[in-house]
Amino acid sequence: MASEITYAEVKFKNESNSSHNYSESPAAPREKRIHHLSKPGSPSLPFTSLLVLFLLLSITFLVAFIIYFQKYSQLLEEKKAIKSITHNELNCTKIFSPMEDKVWSCCPKDWKALGSHCYFMSTNKASWNKSKENCSHRGAHLVVIHSQEQEDFITGILKPRDAYFIGLSDPGHRQWQWVDQTPYNESATFWHRGEPSSDNEQCVIINHRIGTGWGWNDILCSVEQPSVCQMKKIYL
Repeated sequence: MASEITYAEVKFKNESNSSHNYSESPAAPREKRIHHLSKPGSPSLPFTSLLVLFLLLSITFLVAFIIYFQKYSQLLEEKKAIKSITHNELNCTKIFSPMEDKVWSCCPKDWKALGSHCYFMSTNKASWNKSKENCSHRGAHLVVIHSQEQEDFITGILKPRDAYFIGLSDPGHRQWQWVDQTPYNESATFWHRGEPSSDNEQCVIINHRIGTGWGWNDILCSVEQPSVCQMKKIYL
């Protein structure tokens, strides 16, 4: 009986010591786990790069589309303007094209054909701006000359006693410009000797001088002269 009490006391003592020792001993430090995680909602670096690339591609595509749409709209307007002009008679020539079986290339009556263009000598005298407007009403523009072949062809249909406006003018500082916005090439010009001669004379005529033949001369834009119109051939 006594041994059982002693066992009970020993057992109690051991539990008390164990409990005391546990409470007095410092708690073992816990390892802190650091997780390198992105904040919720913030995209990762590769995703951000892809997003920026996508935006740049989208902007590039949008700009290209706007430019293409503007050029396409301009082309449609030109075609619409040509269709709205009625020519009573056309002189047509049948040609063979690798793209199509048969094509008729036409110029309006009284127009002269060279290459892919038609040319018309207008005898109505008007200022350069009015002459430009008159050609526009015909679906054309004042003639643009870029070669000796054109120069010779055009002068061959003109009257030597008259002078004719062409599509060359100077908006200022002797920066000559063609009406169709094609580049002005110094090596393909046909000025008379000594011309151009005055900063105030900003429009150009083609005329014939005795002894030197045909050439270009700058004159005042307000002077009234005949003119030469040019348009692309009509294909049927």
